[in-house]
Amino acid sequence: MSDEKQEMVDRVYAELEKVIDPELGVDIVNLGLVYKVDLDDDQNVFIEMTLTSMGCPLAGTIVSEIKNALKELQEIGEIGEVDVEIVWSPPWDKKMMSRYAKIALGVADN
Repeated sequence: MSDEKQEMVDRVYAELEKVIDPELGVDIVNLGLVYKVDLDDDQNVFIEMTLTSMGCPLAGTIVSEIKNALKELQEIGEIGEVDVEIVWSPPWDKKMMSRYAKIALGVADN
């Protein structure tokens, strides 16, 4: 991946850290819910992520929040379309959380 592309992926991740899981109160990046961020040649963003549970009623809300978080980058022409795909494999596990998220939620680090 080129340095410019990696820099934009890093900026997208930084914006995604502003998206807070409404149930847990921690951002989706530190929760380990974002599995992959990719950019195509037209700067369209593809996000592969999961949710903490399959029956999560807030899936639509979280996807909307992601698109809102990235709207500014779209408006200034840094990125194109945003596509969010929710996947269930691999299944999310507490081990995927960052140290910050574990501390914030009081989860033992096993």
